[in-house]
Amino acid sequence: MRRLVAVWPALALLGIGVAVAQPPPPPPNPYGPVPPPPRVEAPPPPRHGYYWEPGHYYWNGHRYVWIEGRSVYGGPRRGEYVPGDWRWNGHRWVWVPAHWR
Repeated sequence: MRRLVAVWPALALLGIGVAVAQPPPPPPNPYGPVPPPPRVEAPPPPRHGYYWEPGHYYWNGHRYVWIEGRSVYGGPRRGEYVPGDWRWNGHRWVWVPAHWR
C-alpha cells in the first residue's frame, strides 16, 4: 500500500503533462468551408467586343451563393482576360476577381 501512495503523485503529474502537451482544437473557420466546384453554364452566343465571365460562388458570411455568369465589355487593347478564381492565401479562401492584364 505504501508503494501505491508513493507512486500516485508521479502518475498524477504524468497525466497532467500529457493533457497539457496536446494542442488546442483549431478555431472554426469564419470564412466558410472550401468553395464548391463551379456550376456548368452555357455561355450565350459570342458578341463582338464582349467576353463571357463565368459564374462563381460568393461567401455571404453564412453560405456560398451562386452569382450567374455575365457578358462583360472587352478590356484594354491586346489585353488578356483572367477569369476570377478562389485561392487559398495560407489562412483562408479568398476570391480573386476577374481582371484584364
